[in-house]
Amino acid sequence: MDADVYSFVKACDVHENVSLRILRLGGEVGTSASMCVRCELYAGNMPLLPPVYTSLSEGPDPRSWDEWITFPYDICDLPLDAQISLTVLDVGNVPLGGIVLPLFGKRAALRRGTKCLALWRGVPADPRAPSSTPYRYDDAPISKLWKRHQRGMIPSDEWLDQQTLSWVEKARTKHVDESHALILIIELPDFELPVVYGEPEPDLRTRHTNTGSWTNATAPVASWIRPHMLALSDPEALCENVIETKHRRLVRGRHSATLDRERKPTASVRDTLHQILMYPPTRVLTSEEMDLVWTFRFFLTRYPEALTKFVKSVVWTDAEEARQATDELLPMWAEPRLADTLELLGPSFQHLQVRAYAVRQLHRASNDQLELYLLQLVQALKFEDTAWNAASDEQRQVASTRLVDLLCERSTQSHTLGTKLYWYVSVERIDGRYRELFARVDRQLQASLEESNRDLLVMLKRQRHFVHTLTTHNAELRVSRDARPKKIEKLQDLLADRRKGLCSLVPPLSLPLDPDVYICGVIPDKSTVFKSNLFPWRLEFAVDGTSSTYAVIVKNGDDLRQDQLVLQLFALMDRLLRDENLDVRITPYHVLATSPQDGLVQFIPSMTVAAAVAQYGDLLSYLRFHYPDHENAATFHVQAQVLDTFVRSCAGYCVITYLLGVGDRHLDNLLVAPDGHFFHVDFGYILGRDPKPFPPPVKVCKEMVDAMGGTSSVYYMRFKKLSYTTFACLRKNANLILNLISLMVEANIPDIRAEPDKAVLKVQDKFMLGVSEEQAVRHLEALFNETSYLSSMFDRLHNVAQYFRQ
Repeated sequence: MDADVYSFVKACDVHENVSLRILRLGGEVGTSASMCVRCELYAGNMPLLPPVYTSLSEGPDPRSWDEWITFPYDICDLPLDAQISLTVLDVGNVPLGGIVLPLFGKRAALRRGTKCLALWRGVPADPRAPSSTPYRYDDAPISKLWKRHQRGMIPSDEWLDQQTLSWVEKARTKHVDESHALILIIELPDFELPVVYGEPEPDLRTRHTNTGSWTNATAPVASWIRPHMLALSDPEALCENVIETKHRRLVRGRHSATLDRERKPTASVRDTLHQILMYPPTRVLTSEEMDLVWTFRFFLTRYPEALTKFVKSVVWTDAEEARQATDELLPMWAEPRLADTLELLGPSFQHLQVRAYAVRQLHRASNDQLELYLLQLVQALKFEDTAWNAASDEQRQVASTRLVDLLCERSTQSHTLGTKLYWYVSVERIDGRYRELFARVDRQLQASLEESNRDLLVMLKRQRHFVHTLTTHNAELRVSRDARPKKIEKLQDLLADRRKGLCSLVPPLSLPLDPDVYICGVIPDKSTVFKSNLFPWRLEFAVDGTSSTYAVIVKNGDDLRQDQLVLQLFALMDRLLRDENLDVRITPYHVLATSPQDGLVQFIPSMTVAAAVAQYGDLLSYLRFHYPDHENAATFHVQAQVLDTFVRSCAGYCVITYLLGVGDRHLDNLLVAPDGHFFHVDFGYILGRDPKPFPPPVKVCKEMVDAMGGTSSVYYMRFKKLSYTTFACLRKNANLILNLISLMVEANIPDIRAEPDKAVLKVQDKFMLGVSEEQAVRHLEALFNETSYLSSMFDRLHNVAQYFRQ
């Protein structure tokens, strides 16, 4: 129900049958001549009535029914979790698609009006929780606007509506008919007033009436507390505390379960609960907070963000409490967000049924989403194995759903996902104390591919041979005492040698670094050796089917896993910002560690800030040389789009590198592409570590500011505003980012390994979750306004050192 609607009707007062009108089916249906729709009414994983079928569609339009379906079941008798499952069947009773439609929305309002349902193709509707065919609406812009107009959220104008509504209806019909998805259009009864299940509960997400604060920062330690002079040994310290046990039985006993189902919090308790829900993932709940969450557990089931706090509040050593949590409460909980699902896979959650629940939730994620978080999901296999080994046989039988099974299954369906999983597992097999575990994972992955996707398995074996050839020759050439020109000559001769199998790849090979790119051979004349201590290669590959090339840096003697993690977080943050319609032109180039000492890096044509300034005088001259606009003095005679790209990318990278604490920033690892894309490389120092003293928290060098026209220019003001907006958007997703970093504590990342217990806290401090958004942005603004003369001095010293190194 909309926030501005105050008049409503209770569902218990509506004595009408449940009904809906099946209109038509749109999208690519195939050659089915006749179809019907099977409708079923479900609640609590049980059917309320036998299924009802529409008639077979016939006539000139075999995809149209325009038929009312009525269930002999009153709306007043519907439970809150009532839902209708809809399955489209052809004449052979083969399901073309299905979906489950909850009759009550998130705010307990009965759904109404016309609905465009995007069916799950090829499967029948699954009405049992958690459903494999959950409700989803056709999210096309025209459908969203039509829905807003139906609800009265768009002001009506009689003259304008007459002119446009017919055209909009035609456009909407055309979209439905030409859609690649199956879209079932239905109509639900539209009552004069909204129909709600019961009295609307006040939202927990409200500010505290007294303090106006959203969060409750950790209370400071009392000033009178001092460390003890003597250490006392208490032999009963590890024994059961009978007082706490009795308190728990009184507060959480079976006799209170019936009362707790109907228990509603008061206004002050709601504020306290809200503060608890806003705690970051690292916050440890007190026993009083755990008891409070447990007391109102049934009330909190409607709030997805409360799930992790509830799981932390369960006393898992109590068998009855654990049973109620896993068998009764988890199935009825509102679907959690992906950030909460990832937290349940972390090291703090050892109960197998909780982890199995998180894996079932991950089944809802697309392959693209799994690919985005795959680096952390591979690390979560370590925690899953620990929990699995510590569990009893009975617990293992109950929690049969495992993360490793999901990843192997999805890898057979996605070429990109399977390739990345193979290489992530390969590196873990070589390094660390989990070699045996990942050897088992590797065997299971190959067995799954052997059964379901042999083409991908063959491609992975070719990739392994290809990478082995590159890294072996790269190591040999690196340790040779030849001068760099001689190394380049030897490299080109090596690449031109057909016996090595690199100059021509038949059939084309999927590049391990970027599996969607197929290469057909290397171009020796365009390949070279960089001027660096490790002498990495830059290889130019011909892309199959196009005239373009793909440049790759081959490194030996360098652990790229830390760079790989940073670039993955860059890509994630870029996705989060784009979801908020904010594009700051991030360049998350590809990085792949093929072993603890080898790896591949995508090469982006660009120049370091130091080189661009040395060759062109300043960055503006560099951009003006490649994309001039001699008639536009307002953009300093640079094309407006290029300057806008530069300003946006500077803002994005300043905030992201600040949050991750990226260190060792100097003009040789700040790069600018000719089209204005500014980006960072070389992430050997993160989480606040830096080889130089007094590093600035936000890296904004003088050359960047000069390219925007100075601190008083409109472009610098825009840069700062974009930075604040970027920070505010990422701050909303702080829990997701913190959970991803917490899953990497066992990943053998150098700067996380140094202080694993502080890694997440360092990033959490940058988000400043204990203050309001306005205060956090104001703090970031203060950092921008600080002029760091030491930073400029160290940049100059670094340039001098690089000059003498040459």
